[in-house]
Amino acid sequence: MPYPYVLLSAAVSLDGYLDDTGPDRLLLSSPADFDRVDEVRASVDAILVGAGTIRADNPRLLVNSPDRRAARLAAGKPEYPLKVTVSGSGELDPAAKFWHTGGEKVVYTTDKGAERARSLGLAADVVPLGPGLDWRRLLEHLHDVRGVRRLMVEGGGTIHTQLLQEGLADELQLVLAPLFVGDPHAPRLFGPGGYQGGRLRLVETRRIEDVVLMRYEPTAPGTGSLPAAADRHWLALACELAADCPPSRTAFSVGAVVVAADGTELARGHSREAGDPVVHAEEAALAKIDPGDPRLAAATVYTSLEPCTRRSSRPAPCARLILDAGVRRVVTAWREPDTFVHEADGTGLLTAAGVDVVVLPDHEVQAKAPNAHLL
Repeated sequence: MPYPYVLLSAAVSLDGYLDDTGPDRLLLSSPADFDRVDEVRASVDAILVGAGTIRADNPRLLVNSPDRRAARLAAGKPEYPLKVTVSGSGELDPAAKFWHTGGEKVVYTTDKGAERARSLGLAADVVPLGPGLDWRRLLEHLHDVRGVRRLMVEGGGTIHTQLLQEGLADELQLVLAPLFVGDPHAPRLFGPGGYQGGRLRLVETRRIEDVVLMRYEPTAPGTGSLPAAADRHWLALACELAADCPPSRTAFSVGAVVVAADGTELARGHSREAGDPVVHAEEAALAKIDPGDPRLAAATVYTSLEPCTRRSSRPAPCARLILDAGVRRVVTAWREPDTFVHEADGTGLLTAAGVDVVVLPDHEVQAKAPNAHLL
């Protein structure tokens, strides 16, 4: 199911703390960075914080700039983004500023927590997620029911940790403040547990007065049939490669990327690459990798169009090449239509051989764009 784009936002001390243990909130950002955060808030559809953060910091989570609020209204959006909180127990503070400022609010909780949350009489939509907090169900509900396409998550550390560990965070915006906390009892940004292997991708660094903003994207593919945020980044790249294909009246324009389990790009390719009029994207990418590379067994192939099962230009179709390479996971944007091959079913061939095939329909429009003349 489609999820919103999930942006994690946090500021930390040089030694990785979100706050100290004093009675007042430790201000880590600079005035100019607070204004940047206000700009980011104005750009999203919803802002999420945990109930613990509401109790500890009592945030309002508003767009403070009148000009930015006016721009939202002019664009047909609500003046303020939807405010979202998460509480497994349903224990909420009715006096918190969260409930009494800004626009609409929604609470996600457990079945048991929903009874307690509703009993408080807060003017909010209470959504139970089952016996436990299910982040995928929460994101699906925000996307499908609430129409949220961009979600900003402002804490706390437990929520940031869970979203990263489940591979659901598309971006991390981290501000580093020039001070130390040094108190082992103070809250840290990230907790222990299993994170993606390898390195995240640094997409921006920016000095803002005396703090530094760093923006990172995850790189490690998901596992099995569950999509991860990094899957969307890699599939978007495959779709961009499809746009680089020389146009053809007799074949689709397709892009492909092969990525190791730790997020290392192994190879990329696109249809009709290097002047070969019949080479396919997956074929071009796999040809650049040593067949004995041990990383292939845990790699993911991202392809803008479902791998082919029949072709006249080469002995082996791309689905067979993927199987022969030992790859056991494929992410694609678009099932192959009957334009050139009737009832093509690369997904069926691959799944029958034990390959996990994930279709991300949010990218279908992008994948079809360079093929509009064929459809």
